[in-house]
Amino acid sequence: MPFASLQLHPTLLRGIKELGFVRPTPIQVEAVPPALAGRDVLACAMTGSGKTAAFVLPILQRLIGKPRGATRALVITPTRELAAQILEDVNDLAMHTPVTAASIFGGVGMGPQEHAFRSGTDILIATPGRLLDHFRLPYAKLPALEVLVLDEADRMLDMGFLPEIRKILRHLPPRRQTLFFSATMPEPILALTRDMLRDPVSINIGRRSAPAVGITQAVYPVAQELKAALMLALLQRGDMREALVFTRTKHRANRLAKHLVDHGIRAERIHGNRSQAQRTQALAGFKAGTYRVLVATDIAARGIDIEALGHVVNFDVPNVPEDYVHRVGRTARADAVGDAFTFVAPEEEDDLKRIERAVGKRLPRVVVPDFDYQARPAARLETPLAERIAAIRQKKAEDRARAEAKAARRAAQEAGRGGPSRRRRSN
Repeated sequence: MPFASLQLHPTLLRGIKELGFVRPTPIQVEAVPPALAGRDVLACAMTGSGKTAAFVLPILQRLIGKPRGATRALVITPTRELAAQILEDVNDLAMHTPVTAASIFGGVGMGPQEHAFRSGTDILIATPGRLLDHFRLPYAKLPALEVLVLDEADRMLDMGFLPEIRKILRHLPPRRQTLFFSATMPEPILALTRDMLRDPVSINIGRRSAPAVGITQAVYPVAQELKAALMLALLQRGDMREALVFTRTKHRANRLAKHLVDHGIRAERIHGNRSQAQRTQALAGFKAGTYRVLVATDIAARGIDIEALGHVVNFDVPNVPEDYVHRVGRTARADAVGDAFTFVAPEEEDDLKRIERAVGKRLPRVVVPDFDYQARPAARLETPLAERIAAIRQKKAEDRARAEAKAARRAAQEAGRGGPSRRRRSN
């Protein structure tokens, strides 16, 4: 089925053609027609299925002929990275239209975002927290809103955003079209859809928790303390041209990126402790090829759309099988192919078994030729918890000893001068 069969505006078809898209994905085939007809849509679709265009194209079609100067569409999404990616996709698809868009998220100044509200930018793409920050101010009104999109709704549930979503709904016109997209449909999400949607068209594309068919998955058994050395070996051997690497903690992401840079690998990291400018620069540099490796925590597991990404590496096994699916879904997007490698230490085998049960198969094990699995680790990426606690207690004891010594010196000085009462009498 070509895109022309969806009866889209000629300017949209022109943009789609110039972007190199030949035919719509299944979620686009199912979701675009009812959305164009003004129906509410409840869509369950896996990450990487092309769902962003499934809601952006109907919105653009609706707004092309509308007067400018009023915000008519709002997209709510869980992370800054996903908001920035959706804005990029909107601008690409709208390149031959007059439709405007802006992003609303934290970590950057509110001035340009306030201007987007005041000027009536056609489409706003927002994260919940920053959107509520604006709604507390008098200029942030959306009386002309016609379309609301909730994207990655289950991720917003995971991040604790559902109370914020309900608060946001109180600021929006009740008569609107709502497009609701989620990779899974747990009960709290279904309860939210019952409150938000009117007689929706329900779509289920690839709902089962499994990676895309184009992903080649493999497991690399390795001791925890040798994971960094294995990662470096695979890069130096040329087994990976570039890689998006997921770690369990922000600390491990920092240490792994430093370890790779120290050994001549261009690497950056992205996680919640980095500023928005740093996160944007890291992602842009990775997309442009400035960095060969981007080390990330799960903040980047959804919403990062990197064209032709060849490799995803689970440096640490995710605790939840669904997180595994979203992580590896960063590769093999839109029917492409890619590799997903998972480093598994002995203590992570139980988590791996849960993932294998979820995806319905045993993942192949790989042993790297010439890699010394008995080597002494060159560096530790993370101090064990017991050692961290001991270090904290030691520091507290040292601080207390210094404070007591300082107090003793002060008391001795006071005694040598005759004490504070003598000084007051001399004054």
